[in-house]
Amino acid sequence: MTFKINEKDIPPAAIGTWAWGGGFNGSRMIFGTSPDSNILKETFQIAYDNGFNLWDTAAVYGMGNAELILGECTKDRNIIISDKYTPMGKFNPKAIDKALSESVKRLNGTIPDIYWLHMPKNLDENIEYLCLLLKQHKVGSIGVSNFNLEQIKRAESILNKHGFQLSGVQNHYSLLYRCSEKAGIINWCVERNIPFFSYMTLEQGALTGHYNSKKGFPIFSRRNFAFPKSMLKKIEPLHNELKSVGEKHGLSIAEIAIIWAISKNTVPIIGITKPYQAEALAKIHNTILMEEDIARLELASTKTGVEVSGSWEKKV
Repeated sequence: MTFKINEKDIPPAAIGTWAWGGGFNGSRMIFGTSPDSNILKETFQIAYDNGFNLWDTAAVYGMGNAELILGECTKDRNIIISDKYTPMGKFNPKAIDKALSESVKRLNGTIPDIYWLHMPKNLDENIEYLCLLLKQHKVGSIGVSNFNLEQIKRAESILNKHGFQLSGVQNHYSLLYRCSEKAGIINWCVERNIPFFSYMTLEQGALTGHYNSKKGFPIFSRRNFAFPKSMLKKIEPLHNELKSVGEKHGLSIAEIAIIWAISKNTVPIIGITKPYQAEALAKIHNTILMEEDIARLELASTKTGVEVSGSWEKKV
């Protein structure tokens, strides 16, 4: 399927920037690494040159640092910006105004094409206020992230009341976490031609083949707590199936995991920090998986018995 945001065609995958910013909730804390900003800029350019013009970020990614670097990269370029407001505590319209204003400043004055309510906290009040911002042309459109189906429908009804459409749903979705599929959210989106953005499609590296029971993640990182070596051992049979399917197409384990997500009518958000990752991502444009390959991968995934959710998530 092909999707649009604000009449702009979106690519088969979006680029995520959670690993771009340092500081609290940033690259070292979550991923155990600290990317160099110059390398990130080179990575951006390669991805952009290969048609990946949709970039996903949030003020909470490194507490503004990811937005700042992205803003430096995107200056004077025709891209689609996906940004988020993360509600904290009680509903506070001034907090939303402040968060959006600071995000736009860090993004070099670029207004987000899609602005997400990052959590369903104070759902009605926050969506109502985001509708006001939409009427004032301070954001391009509105999406919801980490919502269950009932909450998504509620958000859509509020938007419709004001004459707007829901522009996207963004939830965790991968071969190892298919709750949004089982809950009917993806089908609901497909029926309405609403793009479903799948984040953590590669499980922050666990589905790339670079890490296994012998080579684990950096010790003091969220990735290691979510996928210790004992867990990586359990998913090695899935790695083997991904590798087998990949060999037929001349693609890597990670590339097949991404194409699987695309084949499920989702737009995966792929975090990249290095030039070679941007170059590899370009290979996904024209590959289609056969139904039998999809079935093989999903069976292997089920057999692992692994399903890892984030600490911020509730089953959808």
